[in-house]
Amino acid sequence: MSTGVLLLHGSSGTPDLDRARLLEAEGYDVLAPHWPVTHEVPLESFPLAELEHNDRLVLMGSSWGAEAALLLGALDERVDSVVAFAPSAYVWGRTLEDGSQRSAWTWQGEPLPFVPFDLDWKPEDNPPSYTGLYRQSLQGAPEQARIPVERIRDVLLVAGGDDKVWPAVEFAEEIVRRRGDLTTRMVTVAEAGHRAVLPGEQPKTAGQRMARGGTETADRELGARAWTEILRLLAD
Repeated sequence: MSTGVLLLHGSSGTPDLDRARLLEAEGYDVLAPHWPVTHEVPLESFPLAELEHNDRLVLMGSSWGAEAALLLGALDERVDSVVAFAPSAYVWGRTLEDGSQRSAWTWQGEPLPFVPFDLDWKPEDNPPSYTGLYRQSLQGAPEQARIPVERIRDVLLVAGGDDKVWPAVEFAEEIVRRRGDLTTRMVTVAEAGHRAVLPGEQPKTAGQRMARGGTETADRELGARAWTEILRLLAD
């Protein structure tokens, strides 16, 4: 049985090529496209069709890429499994230069309902951590902005307990609760941050200036634990 993996990067805008090489070395068919990190990105624009010749399709994404992977896994019946690094349980917006907000994603031409950011929130640290922004914004979250994770067949969640970008462990725990008895695995390390480092990868440095939490040691520990579970999921 052949497996295709679509690998979606996060807000850094840099494809995870180290991760792609690791997966290719294990014999998997991998695509790691560059996609525009902006508002109203069509979920249909991700090239799943290029992997359809495989027997099974797995989506693997990090941060905003994890948000996209979970949405696609819920909305596109071709997807068999989702691996989400630093996942979100919600659809988020993007703030435009004029201060207006739009959904991050569209599906079949329609913007998806999203959680708008509380624009009165201000960071209290330097470099800024944004976990407070996400928690505060969730206080008025519309029910329709929840990612329908209960529609996904199989999910693996990877989250650091010291994530300073958004509360990834809280999101992952909510996903586990909402999926009930469905197959869901969760890997977490309390001291790890937003970016897990798999065995053989170099820590990613691209992206805007912000606090991401963790230490290299803890991020590598999270990555090592996640890699074991990833190989198990891909081999099943």
